[in-house]
Amino acid sequence: MTDQPAVDIEDLRKAIGRESSASDIVTVQQCLALNATLDKDAPPPQPGDAAPLSIHWCLAPPTVPMRAIGADGHPERGGFLPAVPLPRRMWAGGRLEFLDPIRVGDRVTRLSRIEDVRLKQGSTGPLCFVTVRHQVSTPRGPAINERQDIVYRGAETGAAPAKPAVPPPGPRAEWSRSVMADPVLLFRYSALTFNGHRIHYDRAYATGEEGYPGLVVHGPLQATLLLTLAGELRGMPKTFDFRGTSPLFDGAALTVNAAPSETGLELWIAGADGRTTMSGSATW
Repeated sequence: MTDQPAVDIEDLRKAIGRESSASDIVTVQQCLALNATLDKDAPPPQPGDAAPLSIHWCLAPPTVPMRAIGADGHPERGGFLPAVPLPRRMWAGGRLEFLDPIRVGDRVTRLSRIEDVRLKQGSTGPLCFVTVRHQVSTPRGPAINERQDIVYRGAETGAAPAKPAVPPPGPRAEWSRSVMADPVLLFRYSALTFNGHRIHYDRAYATGEEGYPGLVVHGPLQATLLLTLAGELRGMPKTFDFRGTSPLFDGAALTVNAAPSETGLELWIAGADGRTTMSGSATW
């Protein structure tokens, strides 16, 4: 393991309470592109139609000039998010509360607030967790309340030890579909969300600089696949929780799975080796 940079957690916690807002308009093309990326056959939406459930992750992404992009492809640190010095940044999970559908033609506003910054010690070194709250609103009022959990960790050298396969988080899947996690899917999702993080499309960077065995499948993409399946089965949920449990890499098919639970659906993504990489649940 390489030496990890020092983390001044008290200084980073000064970001708690920081707010930011952004807005965007939901277009027909955004909906078409998202459905196409999810390989979902759907007629072209019309103004006023409900947009795909995960469309908010495609709206109003941070847009900074190229001169303000860091080595990892993200905007340089020190803007809205605290400037955590640990090099690896990923979504750890989150929670969505759906209040009202987002519709084609809506002007959508996202108000974001940093709720917490915490430091923990993991098996490979320090882990810094940043919790962000988003309120997504349309002209009709609040549409989605979201909690987003972001984790930062240090770089590692050498091959990571193999992890045993994690069984599904409940009964056997009643619904399951296969999705090929190839570079085209990852590139398209990066483009949809204006996500420049190089681990998702630059193999030389992902393997050489951050030490991964391949391109990393986005956490939000996995969450989008779970949410899409849940919506197809039962419509817009009241809540959707998800948590990444293991990194997932390109080059093989993943499965998107669901099984009934007492409150709704248990959901999970499994890699080709059977390992659960993201688990979730939805209620109605």
